[in-house]
Amino acid sequence: MSSSTADRGEQAEAAATKPPMRDALVAAAFQLFLERGYEETTVDDIVALAGVGRRSFFRYFPSKLDVVFPDHERCLADMTEFLAASDPGDEPVRRVCDAARLVLRMYAENPTFSVQRYRLTKQVPGLRTYELSVVWRYERALADYLRDRFARRRDGTLRADVIAAAVVAAHNNALRSWLRADGRSDADAAVDHALGLVQSAFGTPAGQPVDEGPEDVVVVVSRRGAPLWRVVQEIETTLATDVRR
Repeated sequence: MSSSTADRGEQAEAAATKPPMRDALVAAAFQLFLERGYEETTVDDIVALAGVGRRSFFRYFPSKLDVVFPDHERCLADMTEFLAASDPGDEPVRRVCDAARLVLRMYAENPTFSVQRYRLTKQVPGLRTYELSVVWRYERALADYLRDRFARRRDGTLRADVIAAAVVAAHNNALRSWLRADGRSDADAAVDHALGLVQSAFGTPAGQPVDEGPEDVVVVVSRRGAPLWRVVQEIETTLATDVRR
């Protein structure tokens, strides 16, 4: 084998083992964040360490802030797709709990990175604000699914929003406990326990049909020939009495 052939083989092997540019940018950014601090690190610093140009950075990330959360958009899309693929017979509370586990899986894929991001986010108010906006988007995705499932209930919107908030709160409580333990504890067990509380409080027990509530039907008996305003008044009175119950 000639030396040039060997060189080409080594170059090909090096290219194959080199991380994709997006991953390289994230790795470079966090190395600098840990060494210098988030505020002190610029995009120019990141691209210089990664060995790419500024244009390459902005091809993947709109801003320096977005490089801290490179996987949330994908996870949110996966969650939305998971909920959209639900069957009518799926128990809705169990379904949103399973959707929340997709977020845990994302964090657990790289515990070291997740712990580093958790510590960094605690130190930088701007990152914490961004993270809260991401959490809100997860909650809205869960609530939108539940609102559709509970559309026939009179309290469907309220029920959907309360359950979505409970799922996010339970999941995040367990997730943060895992992150504070440096990713060494059993994240699955902690999240299962937390989401189990939500399931027991709001879900339908296994084996029972999913009851999404009957449609509101109001029957009013009025004498023949009664004026329309009288019929409307009787309907309003019936509805008001039912709400008070």
